[in-house]
Amino acid sequence: MTVKLAVSDLNALNTSDFASAFGDIAEHSPWVAERAAERRPFASREETIAAFQSAVLSAGVPLQLDLLNAHPDLAGKAAIAGKIGATSQSEQAGAGLDTLTAQEFERFTALNSTYRDTFGFPFILAVRGATKHDILASFETRIDNDRDTEFKTAVQQVCRIIRFRLEDRIAE
Repeated sequence: MTVKLAVSDLNALNTSDFASAFGDIAEHSPWVAERAAERRPFASREETIAAFQSAVLSAGVPLQLDLLNAHPDLAGKAAIAGKIGATSQSEQAGAGLDTLTAQEFERFTALNSTYRDTFGFPFILAVRGATKHDILASFETRIDNDRDTEFKTAVQQVCRIIRFRLEDRIAE
């Protein structure tokens, strides 16, 4: 069991230590934690989550696109080879993406490729609580979205991922 940090403790961290402690919350994008740190002190875990999400939502399209592109493909080659962040690996394993059949892996690979070619960024879904079948269904539904809708959906999914990750690390 991981010990969760109290909000008062994270408020007491200097900016560098805060960024080190939470720089991995948004996939390979420590700038999110750095921007969230500027909004301290936080009164609650919920306020902390809101600060991280606000950092993403207010970043502007170019930085948001960089953030989206920092995410690994779901059940992609990097994930299968264990070359993604530990948190992403755990989240994908929790959804059963580490035990795909050869046919399922081919389906994910094809969908990842089509999605990336269509939208210019990887398919992003907060997979906590989802099964591989739920993820495939979401893939197949969202692939027909227009780019603007899908960009907004992907950013919202990043915000959900941030929420889950912070809830795991910060006490109420």
